[in-house]
Amino acid sequence: MKDEKIYSIPVTEAFEKDCECPVCAMYNRLEQDAVDYAMGPSYMEADIREVTDRTGFCRKHIRMVAAKGNTLGMALVLKTHFDKVIDDVSRLQSEGTTPKKSLFRKADTDKDAVPEYIETLENSCFVCDRVDKTFARYIDTIFYLWKNNSEFRDMFGNTKGFCTSHYAELRKMAPQSLGKEAPEFIKELDRLYMDNMKRVRDDLEWLIKKFDYRYANEPAGNSKDAIPRAIVKINSTDIDNQNL
Repeated sequence: MKDEKIYSIPVTEAFEKDCECPVCAMYNRLEQDAVDYAMGPSYMEADIREVTDRTGFCRKHIRMVAAKGNTLGMALVLKTHFDKVIDDVSRLQSEGTTPKKSLFRKADTDKDAVPEYIETLENSCFVCDRVDKTFARYIDTIFYLWKNNSEFRDMFGNTKGFCTSHYAELRKMAPQSLGKEAPEFIKELDRLYMDNMKRVRDDLEWLIKKFDYRYANEPAGNSKDAIPRAIVKINSTDIDNQNL
């Protein structure tokens, strides 16, 4: 695999973490790097601003970008994005819609270009695009290392499993990525997923029992942070445990 060394370091670092899903850890690192980049010196570069003007940010990432606290950078990025949207919508408004002619039926009306443009805009994001390009290479690297590196294979087998979404993604991609070795990989992947889903489920069960006076004096064990860990497993997202 080309450039495997470039991508293997962040992949192995993620698999060394004590976490509920190393693939989530990889994604979260890429996501934070992309947010930092968006509000770093790059926002002054014309080619980067051209991209942010065109794509904007999704609802999740606009909050993360704003949370960086770079007021000037945020204002500049938003202002030029507003300029782009105003110009595009104004042009589409003036163009209107044109009836389509058919040999077999009366003229139909084209789709309204304005909501179509806005739908495209709402499904684009500078951070998502930047993350997705590298994340795909990270996934490829997981399969490459599992196939070619015995140390990584051991590391893979000692993780705490994967979130449901990334478990499905790895399982889906295994046949095309590993060929005849896919069944062995899937068997190990299935084991990791089920064993660790049950582990977290049992921690939730113990947390529930701790609300029963009969168990009030029993040690909490791993149940203290069962809810945020369960949310990682099911929703692939980290949350603040302070108010739980």
